[in-house]
Amino acid sequence: MPPLTRPDKPSCVTLQPRAAQLAAETGVLVVGGGPAGLGAALGAASAGANVILAERYGFLGGNATAALVMPLMSFHTQRPRVQRPDANTLLPTDHGPGKPVIAGVLTALLERLVQANGAIPPSLQTGYVVPFDPEIFKLVALQLLDEAGVRFLFHAFASDVYRDDGVTGAVFETKSGPVVIRSHVVIDCTGDADLAARAGASYEIGRHEDPLVQPMTLMFRLTEFEREAFKAYVKQHPDQWRSVHGLWDLIQQASANGELRLPREDILFFATPHQREVSVNSTRVTKVLGTDVWDLSYAEWESRRQMRQIAAFLRRYVPGFEASYIVQSGVNIGVRETRRVLGDYQLTAEDILQARKFDDVIARSSYPIDIHNPQGAGTILKRLPPGEAYDIPLRCLLPQKIDGLIVAGRSISGTHEAHSSYRVMPVSMATGQAAGVCAALAARHHRSPRDITPRAVQDELIRQGANLGDTR
Repeated sequence: MPPLTRPDKPSCVTLQPRAAQLAAETGVLVVGGGPAGLGAALGAASAGANVILAERYGFLGGNATAALVMPLMSFHTQRPRVQRPDANTLLPTDHGPGKPVIAGVLTALLERLVQANGAIPPSLQTGYVVPFDPEIFKLVALQLLDEAGVRFLFHAFASDVYRDDGVTGAVFETKSGPVVIRSHVVIDCTGDADLAARAGASYEIGRHEDPLVQPMTLMFRLTEFEREAFKAYVKQHPDQWRSVHGLWDLIQQASANGELRLPREDILFFATPHQREVSVNSTRVTKVLGTDVWDLSYAEWESRRQMRQIAAFLRRYVPGFEASYIVQSGVNIGVRETRRVLGDYQLTAEDILQARKFDDVIARSSYPIDIHNPQGAGTILKRLPPGEAYDIPLRCLLPQKIDGLIVAGRSISGTHEAHSSYRVMPVSMATGQAAGVCAALAARHHRSPRDITPRAVQDELIRQGANLGDTR
């Protein structure tokens, strides 16, 4: 049975006015406990602020844990391209990494994950991505918040901003009814700029030529995977790996037999910290928007249909997967792109590909432009020059004409093309940490975030171990 669809002629009903509990007051309120929210909460707490983090689920991690977006992608510069096999991503790779360009909270998280046997540190063997265990990620994230003194509220879905001469808090829907948390500064780490939109911030959705966004992907984990058998097959059939994605002949055979019908043209695997497990990133749902409940319902339904096909294909056709089975799928489908706020500066593809530097830099990235086709098969990949990284300015975090609110993560200000680079989780954590620092300084001095100087934010970020480049 397909999901409920959008009414052809929607009508509205009037709801009764309601009261809400005042749950707490704080200096900094972080809304969303994903990578950006973790960076924001820890950055603000380290800068001396009283911090509350509100999260809609009963655990932290956001896309890293709820959507199983594994692994953390590379945050290293690129060396000149060389051809070599990569055993851990189970894919050939055509580039070697250079230096890391993100540190700070990300470094603390990775060190703790590795200590807990929950991640493999980035290296030549991992392709400089970070395979991690999502359950250990949840535990480590909570430990870091506890140690930093961050208070939190789980099972709290942010539905609106609270206004009192500007944005001074947020409204949450909970099992105890609506609650309000007041704060000097709100940091929107929802990934969709939900609160910024409710506050009246201007934003864009989609490409320049149309409103289409990058497709959604439901990720899942397979266990009872025989790695050595798969590696032997790859070695014996090098023709299967004519590009970065393989299994071409098997995919075409299964498609011709009617067993595999996917909008994506390939099967993409990533290793995890567990020898007999692999993460699969191959479902693709196009022409849907993550801020539309009807689209989300359809995307969950369609992506799980695709997941069943992929798992059956792997068991039947691919050596090493004969006894494999799905051990976990995402709590929700992974959403790559929705709203992008219009900030005091909008990052562009040209800024990224030219590795542009800014005086108000608060984070850096070397991840390429990586656009999954909004209409179907195909992916556009454009790399930065070897050894280079681009700056993200503080102005990208400040929505135009909105005071008391900062945006961090994938919904900061940038074009569709630029967003495809800065959307990844290590970058989201870095912009989150910067947003937390800016919010903490604003709360301390009873000022608007826009009135805090970039130099002050940079000085505190450097004290916290962030990487702002050689000149900072």
